[in-house]
Amino acid sequence: MFYLLIYDVAENYIERRAPVREAHLLLAREYAEQGLLVLGGALADPVDAAVLVFETDTIDPIEAFVARDPYVQQGLIRSHRIQLWKLPKDSK
Repeated sequence: MFYLLIYDVAENYIERRAPVREAHLLLAREYAEQGLLVLGGALADPVDAAVLVFETDTIDPIEAFVARDPYVQQGLIRSHRIQLWKLPKDSK
């Protein structure tokens, strides 16, 4: 199953993320190497959210990602939500 992790980002997110960006990307690489994180990135124009796509059977690893994410820990994320992504192949 695919899940979306949707981050609502803080004001001046792009500028403020610089000091912890490498740590965030390291965490993302760890999850990608485990086959859990498929892709992710900030939305553009305006940069007011970011979306990460996870492939997993439960939301547990996603919740663990959020808890460990330097962006969350440093207050760059105002809120987040995890939603199951219903793809066309899932429709019956």
